[in-house]
Amino acid sequence: MTLNKKWLLTLIFAAFVSLLAACGSDEGESAEGDNNKDEQKQEEQASEDSQQQEMPKPDLEGVPDVVAKVNGEEIKKAEFENVYKGQFQQMAMQSQMSGQKVDQDKLKKQVADSLVGQELLIQEADSRDYKAPQEEKDKKLEELAKERQVKSTDEFLKKLEEQGMSKEEVMTQVGTQIKLDKLIAEEAGDTEPTEEEVKKAYDQMKAQQEKAENGQEVPAYEEVKDRLKDQLKQQKESEATQKLVKNLREEADVTVNI
Repeated sequence: MTLNKKWLLTLIFAAFVSLLAACGSDEGESAEGDNNKDEQKQEEQASEDSQQQEMPKPDLEGVPDVVAKVNGEEIKKAEFENVYKGQFQQMAMQSQMSGQKVDQDKLKKQVADSLVGQELLIQEADSRDYKAPQEEKDKKLEELAKERQVKSTDEFLKKLEEQGMSKEEVMTQVGTQIKLDKLIAEEAGDTEPTEEEVKKAYDQMKAQQEKAENGQEVPAYEEVKDRLKDQLKQQKESEATQKLVKNLREEADVTVNI
């Protein structure tokens, strides 16, 4: 699979790298109802601060041409660098707030492991008899365009074409993403949280916000119920994905050169 064919998957998997890198984090951290607006404000503040402070730069010296091999499939340097730069930018913004230097060696290992996990999932999805009908591809493409605030799928495809991807390549990768979604859904099973689980997540969020003493009013349960449900569903999918990747990696022929 060439870099060009994986470009869209890299785009789709923007959050996936963080998901696998956080494999060791405890369940409480995953389940907590963090306020997304607070995180956005922090990132915006970090962005403003970065204008006054020199932002650190990603150190890509010494990255090998082949970062890893997964059952004979190569993960190339260019693909790794594309993902690493995005993750480093996020970490650098956080470091501006915390004052803690980015551990680039650790981040490189996390990104490499995450790309290995991504490749293992792709290979596993390809080995199962999942289908990706055209109507599902069209729907997924609309979702991707909407997520990136592009007015239409035609405009989205045009932007991707400018990046060197034909419509055929895009639709192939959208089909792969659909199969991955089905793979994760099958592994995760019923991810619908119970009312008790949602209320527990709310209580955790409320306790953390009160402990922070930031003066912000804790939103009512009904106001955040749906968002908490989504977070809990994502957590269950994350746990299932991590477990699957771990099992696949134990049986796979994997070499990481970082």
